[in-house]
Amino acid sequence: MRVGFVYDAKEDYRPLGLPDEAIAEFDDEKTLHDITATLTSFGFTVDRIGNLQALVARLAMGDSWDIVFNCAEGLYGAAREATVPALLDAYRIPHVFSDAVTMALTLDKSIAKRLVAAAGIPTARYHVVSTAKELAAVDLPYPLFAKPVAEGSGKGVLATSHVTTPTQLAAVFHELTSRFHQPILVETYLPGREFTVGILGTGDTAHVIGVAEIGMMEDDGVDGQFNSYHNKQNALETYTLAEDAEATRAGEVALAAWRVLGGKDAGRIDIRSDKSGIPHFIEMNPLAGLQEGYSELPILAELAGVTYPSLLECIMRSALNRHGLHWPQERAA
Repeated sequence: MRVGFVYDAKEDYRPLGLPDEAIAEFDDEKTLHDITATLTSFGFTVDRIGNLQALVARLAMGDSWDIVFNCAEGLYGAAREATVPALLDAYRIPHVFSDAVTMALTLDKSIAKRLVAAAGIPTARYHVVSTAKELAAVDLPYPLFAKPVAEGSGKGVLATSHVTTPTQLAAVFHELTSRFHQPILVETYLPGREFTVGILGTGDTAHVIGVAEIGMMEDDGVDGQFNSYHNKQNALETYTLAEDAEATRAGEVALAAWRVLGGKDAGRIDIRSDKSGIPHFIEMNPLAGLQEGYSELPILAELAGVTYPSLLECIMRSALNRHGLHWPQERAA
């Protein structure tokens, strides 16, 4: 079976002069090699395509694949994670991970929160702020938390994101809008425990593989306890498998949100508890990083006893089953 592999490689974008933060979600060569080697070991023939532009060129040449393993995050636009799935759907090429609709609505954290709240899933109250007038209209009780509405990997989560006064909120609003050029999500601050939940499968077959509590090796004085880009890059976060009642409830909240938002094959849901210990939905990552030993989904899977090859096998089996495709004969023999 021929598997196309679409991805954004960090090294393809460095010549453009982009800062590390702009390409934080992209993959390094080791990750791409590990995914390719693992899929090959299963009996798949892997064709490394590259990014969106490379995919467009290959499709224009008439190329096709039995299924595409899509890790492309995209670089521009509010629907950047949805572009590759939408293109593949237009060409009727099956692909791994969520479809364009789910990718687009989960990238915008406010839309995802609106949908899960409508389904009765706990999530913090919020406002989306684009202008100074909208900022003045925020009527939530302090403390609040502010971050870009459509970023990943903790980008835009700053030490100053936790605000206790209107003056602080105005300052972080202006800093974030000047850096990220997008609306800012302002929500009620949740002071409780923080979890990330790994999920495998689709719809009724989806299940939690593990719940990890996120902590900090130290308070570095920059981002403190927050799950931020700075902490990810400097490996300050710690992950501990959590199985107590609150963590179990966090897994239930995450799984409910995954189903409401239409997640497919694998991904992560971030959860944070309020002061009463009630887990709330924060955001969904339907295109979770797959760098072994670094990305949260592989780390969480390993904590739960799922090896990296087993994780990728579960992802591929889920996608193949969805599309009515069969595992390679080499693997079945």
